[in-house]
Amino acid sequence: MKKTRFSSPRYFKLSKKQNANEILEDYVEAIEEISKDKKDVKNIDLSKHFGVSNATVNKNIKRLIKAKLVTSEKYRSVHLTTNGKKLALDSNARHEIVFKFLRKIGVPKKIAEEDSEGMEHHISLQTLKIMKAFI
Repeated sequence: MKKTRFSSPRYFKLSKKQNANEILEDYVEAIEEISKDKKDVKNIDLSKHFGVSNATVNKNIKRLIKAKLVTSEKYRSVHLTTNGKKLALDSNARHEIVFKFLRKIGVPKKIAEEDSEGMEHHISLQTLKIMKAFI
């Protein structure tokens, strides 16, 4: 079987790493968003936001703590660290650029909203810069 650039182990590893970071980015974005309305973000807020179990949220909060993106104590609120806030803002900015780019090239709003949700996690800074210049 002929190897293509898409089947290369290099691209598979890159995609796998991006997928692992995607959940962390989604969580810090959600924590930032929820904290605008509520002073304290609780695990139950994240559970409702994502439509997942409390156990899933607990598992991901542990990953965020290990990555030093949030702080939390048992039965307490979740707070973004400085690094967590930066990641949330960066991720949100990437999301906006991708969304605006898709809208600019004629993608309907609903589809652009759906597509930009995944794309912002997998886009290079170079491509993002070109998209930003285009819009």
